[in-house]
Amino acid sequence: MHIIIEGWRFLPHSYAIVNQFQLLEMLKRPQLKIYHQDMPYISKSWQPVTGLFPQNAETVLRNIPNPSPQQAADATLRMYAPFNLNSSTSNRTAIFGCTEWGIVTKSIIKGMGVNSFAEAHAQSDTIIITPSHWSKEGFIRSGAEESRVAVVPLGVNPNIYHPLPIDERNTLRQKLGIDNCFVFLNVGVMCNSSQGVGRLLKAFATIVEHYPDTKLILKGRDAIFPSKDSIAKAGKVALTDAEMERIQPKIIYVGKTLSFLELAQLYQVADAYVSPYLAEGFNLPVLEAAACGLPVICTRGGPTDDFTNPNFALAIDSQLQTNYTKDGEAIRFVLPEQDHLVELMQIIIEKTLFREQARKAGPQWIVQNFTWKQVVDRLLDLLVPSLKLSRPIFEPIIL
Repeated sequence: MHIIIEGWRFLPHSYAIVNQFQLLEMLKRPQLKIYHQDMPYISKSWQPVTGLFPQNAETVLRNIPNPSPQQAADATLRMYAPFNLNSSTSNRTAIFGCTEWGIVTKSIIKGMGVNSFAEAHAQSDTIIITPSHWSKEGFIRSGAEESRVAVVPLGVNPNIYHPLPIDERNTLRQKLGIDNCFVFLNVGVMCNSSQGVGRLLKAFATIVEHYPDTKLILKGRDAIFPSKDSIAKAGKVALTDAEMERIQPKIIYVGKTLSFLELAQLYQVADAYVSPYLAEGFNLPVLEAAACGLPVICTRGGPTDDFTNPNFALAIDSQLQTNYTKDGEAIRFVLPEQDHLVELMQIIIEKTLFREQARKAGPQWIVQNFTWKQVVDRLLDLLVPSLKLSRPIFEPIIL
């Protein structure tokens, strides 16, 4: 079986991260012959990054052969943006994509070079693979044919993302100078409009007032987004001068690109993960945090409903809202309730037993349902149905 992947590699962008973990899993399958065609990054400022993976894994990724112009294949999978719905020469064509804002936005459609997403999908035989039901509904809302939109969740590598033994964790926390603190963590590009950075800072300002021995680690992605500037702008809007002064000594910002093993250490030393997001396609850091044994606080009603459960996650009450942009687009998002966010952060600090429960329940749930092996089995069932690789995997109940 021959599969061509067209996509991004060696970049701390979610599409590239997903692509590379899927590639490494596909390459373990002896019945598959994998080819990879690197596609242009969408920003000239983006540069390839080395060291995300251990050297041996990076070498494996670099050694994937390029497809020849006339390469015959059973399937072509596109892992980049803007989306390309054109049919390929393979027997089956699929794209990976997300609709964070509940629709395929005009900017994406413009980048695709089409007038209508619905028409473009109708005129091709391309399958859309998206990681959440929230995102699937966004594609359908934008006119995609429902029968050709499939949900395949994202995954984790449990050899990277797992709880540390208590003594190792304590040693690492002491080395980082956080051994006597309660540490919240948030990972992402720090886009305030979608990830709720201002709401998190506001809530943290309240928490610090009552729990002075707390810290907040913010892990940005300066290589692809002005994360640090975005945090500063969000803080100026959300916080009073007194609140800003209160939290500044309590925030640890990490903007540089880390290897996945180094990123895992941030999860492993933290006490809780908090994500009051408004618009996400999946929110992979929540899954990674749970795999590392962290209790999670995240917005109810969005894509994280697909893969979290009450044994390790507390859901922030939210309201589904629709806003109209200056271009007249109706974007949809889940607005987390600020008071409930603060309440849940307090609960996480106070409820030691829940944190201990999450340390076991989260990793167990992830290993049972959301490893990259399980994800790629489902992906291959869509790309090459004759392989019939997948086993039952958790499916959320959609009411």
